[in-house]
Amino acid sequence: MPPVRSALRFLLVLEALSGSAGAAEGDANAIFLVASTELSDANFRETVVLVTHPREGAPWGVIINRPLEQRLSEIFTEFETLKDRKDTLFFGGPVVPEGLVFLVRAPQPPPRAVAVLRDVYFIGDVEWIEGLLQRPEPTQGLRVYAGYSGWAPGQLQAEIARGGWHVLPADATTVFEADPLRIWPELIKRATTTRTHRGRGDY
Repeated sequence: MPPVRSALRFLLVLEALSGSAGAAEGDANAIFLVASTELSDANFRETVVLVTHPREGAPWGVIINRPLEQRLSEIFTEFETLKDRKDTLFFGGPVVPEGLVFLVRAPQPPPRAVAVLRDVYFIGDVEWIEGLLQRPEPTQGLRVYAGYSGWAPGQLQAEIARGGWHVLPADATTVFEADPLRIWPELIKRATTTRTHRGRGDY
């Protein structure tokens, strides 16, 4: 079984988490959660999490600033386009860490996608992912995460209220272009300087 297809079962679970099979632009409601300096949970210390909240269900997302040592070429060994590339897998969160989550920047909604930001989607269509990985630039506008981050209903609101997280607007440039090692230091500085502590009512 090709490695990418081994992720199919998890991708279907991810689609169920979305609460919607569509990727309407109006569903794009992601934010950045920036871990406060007081947050001691080892899973989230000095992290930035891209979080979306489906119409039904609880918020979930992926940590965007924890690259792992494992290269994508070591996971998807059948794709010659990834050979000798240094693109790495990211740690998305402690939930289902053996599963894979795909985030893509695309001008049009991919099949079975979850809208995150304008032109940014979580995707759950295996054939579409395989097509991406066979492009001349397979990882352009693509991030792959091991696991995801999730909260029970009301849990994230309580964590924000206790000061565990700062809330900032999310943007695609930070996710796909910024140096992962600089993301948290820069955003925590922005969050504490502007004192952006308010949460969104639907989180």
